[in-house]
Parts: sequence; structure tokens; C-alpha cells
Amino acid sequence: MQPVRCVFMGSPDFAVPTLRALASAHEVALVVSQPDKPAGRGGQLTPPAVKVAATELGLPVFQPRSARNGELEAALRATGAELAVVVAYGKILPKGVLEALPGGCINVHGSILPKYRGAAPIQWAVIDGEKETGVAIMQLDEGMDTGPVILERRVTIGPEETAGELFARLAPLGAAACMDALAQISAGTARRVPQDHAAATHAPMLKKADGAIDFTLPADKVAARIRGVDPWPGAQVKLRDQVVKVFRAIAHARPPGMEAPGTVVMIDAQGAHVVCGTDSVVIRELQAPGKKRLTAKELANGRGIAIGDLLGTPELA
Repeated sequence: MQPVRCVFMGSPDFAVPTLRALASAHEVALVVSQPDKPAGRGGQLTPPAVKVAATELGLPVFQPRSARNGELEAALRATGAELAVVVAYGKILPKGVLEALPGGCINVHGSILPKYRGAAPIQWAVIDGEKETGVAIMQLDEGMDTGPVILERRVTIGPEETAGELFARLAPLGAAACMDALAQISAGTARRVPQDHAAATHAPMLKKADGAIDFTLPADKVAARIRGVDPWPGAQVKLRDQVVKVFRAIAHARPPGMEAPGTVVMIDAQGAHVVCGTDSVVIRELQAPGKKRLTAKELANGRGIAIGDLLGTPELA
């Protein structure tokens, strides 16, 4: 396959494997990323992961504040590139940008479209208890992840897999799928299959409040929520007089009892067994404010949790 002259557009860690794969086999004329943003307690300006990787690779970087003022469109046209590869760039691209290059823009998306269109497809697939997900390579249009699909790659979601762990698996899969799609485009064999819009589901950006755990729900939904919001915003519960983060939950069958949802009924080597609307969840690890992450058994040994404690739903803004 002849190397393709392309532009890469992306910002977070998820996009980095695709950038590195492109740079190893194709000509990346320009890397476009979000502007540096304040981070940490000191608010120090921090570059996005894609900018860091591009600098290491010796690639030129452009960080426009807007995709709609004409600067981005002009920058793309000036590269003489054939197409743009977009991975989690973070902005909706207007028609002028989408049509700036002869081959338009192709996108690496973290779901099997049309399911989970939007900003957080990986997290919501876990939260919703999906057994399978994957990546899709699509031709971008003016809609929100509505363009025709060139190819897809599927994976099974592990029964205890967190959103963060799934991110780490899908990022290199997306890179490999993108390379396959470019090979098809270069050979003229790529098929662009329209999506079934009637089957679409939406995956909105997560909010801090999405981490609040409600134990009145069935155990499988509680466990999936805890895994799906890990690492951000993190699953949180009210324990005694504080809000505590919880991790590594699995659903556990349990005969009906008299205890209220949220009641800790057992603490063993597996974790803290907590009653749900149906059945129970086993929470393996917890983290109190300002403290390190501990197993439920370790926290119980320090009397930070005990059988009979009631875990409530915190109010998170």
C-alpha cells in the first residue's frame, strides 16, 4: 500500500495509538489537537496527550480554539493531504472542515454503530451491561456519529472489566482498524454502509452525578454502574458521615431478606456484600476521602466499615 498523506485530529490518550500507527506507515502532514488546558490543583496549563505524542514524533501541531472560524479549514487545505483521521478530537466539525480534503474525514469511534453515538460510548456500554462492543471506522458527516461505516471490530466485555480497562483495550484495536480502513480506501475497495438510524442510542458525556450509586436498583445494574464510571467520575456512596469511593463490584445472587437496600450483610475475602433491590453486590475495594484505596477486609479491620452499615446515595453536583 502506498503511504497516504493525511491530517490527524485528536486529543486524549485514546487517540494516541492511532496517531503512532499512522506516523509509522503514512505521512502525517499535520496534527490538530485541543488547546492546552489547566489541570491539577495548581491549574498549570497541560497539553493534551496527542500533542505530547506528536511532539515526540516530530510532527507539526495546530491547536485552534474553534473549529468554526475558518482557521481549521484553511490549515487542512494548506497541507495538501488526502484525508483527515479523527479520533476523539472533542469538537463537532462543520461542513467546511469535513469537506476541506478530497477524502473528507474518517473517524475511529469506540462502539459498534449505530449504538452509543456520542461522547462516552465506552462508559455507557459498560454501565448498560453490554456483553459486546468494539470500534467502528466511519466517514464523518455533519451529524453526531451518523456517517456511513467503513468497517468495525468487535470485542467481548469482561464480566469484571471497568470502563478504563476497556478504553485501554479498544485504543489499539481502533488503531489497527484505522490502518485496515486506510488500506481499503487506498485500494479503492472501501465500502461505506449507511447506519440504521432507527436503531441508534445516545451516549452522553458523563457528569459527576453519574457516579452516585443507588442500591435500590438490581445488583447487576449497580455492579455495571460501578465499573462503568471507573475511573471517572468514580462510583461514590454515603458511608456513615462521609462520601466514599467504591471499586470492583460484581453481582451476587442472594435469597430475599429483610435488610434494606444498601445494607452491608457480610465482609469476607471477596469484599463487602451489599443488599440491592434484587440480589446483592460484592464491593471489593473502597477509598475514604484523603485515604488510600483498600480492600473491604482491610477497611473493616480498621473499623472503617462493618456489617450492618447502610450505604446510601450521595448528592453529587
